[in-house]
Amino acid sequence: MTKEKIILGIDPGTNILGFGIIRVDSKGPHYVDMGVFDLRKIKDPFEKLANIYAGVNELIEEHKPDELAVESPFYGKNAQVVLKLGRAQGAAITAAIMHGLSVAEYAPRKAKIAICGNGAASKEQVAMMIQKTLKVELDPKYLDATDALAIALCHHYQMSSPLVGLGGKSDWKKFLENNPDRVKK
Repeated sequence: MTKEKIILGIDPGTNILGFGIIRVDSKGPHYVDMGVFDLRKIKDPFEKLANIYAGVNELIEEHKPDELAVESPFYGKNAQVVLKLGRAQGAAITAAIMHGLSVAEYAPRKAKIAICGNGAASKEQVAMMIQKTLKVELDPKYLDATDALAIALCHHYQMSSPLVGLGGKSDWKKFLENNPDRVKK
């Protein structure tokens, strides 16, 4: 029997931060909660980070997740945007680490492939697949939150893959132990 766990997914942003929470049991993933932190009215960038930390902290205390899955900042044309996303991500990760949660990071493309089978899928396509997978009606105005659910689902799929431990999350020592015939002496 699969141990039940709760995964908090975060789509970081300093203007809009999306969050999505799923519960996974022996019957698969289930929708728990989703939403956004709208930080657009806050002008001070450091106050935004404090709000992200506090908000993620509240989510953790309320829902008691076992793991955090966060979207990694992707390289864009503007380095300042990547820096801001990294700071938002860091504030969320810090809250998780302070609660002893394990943290995993996924590129947006990897999450889109896991959910839609297409790394170039639109936010709308991701939202549609999330609705079908979790059997829930989602408000289209929360596309950052559906992206966060996609990150949480991607993490679940990654951790439940039979390849984990065989190369997915393994290390060289484990590889050598499992494959002594592949080492030339």
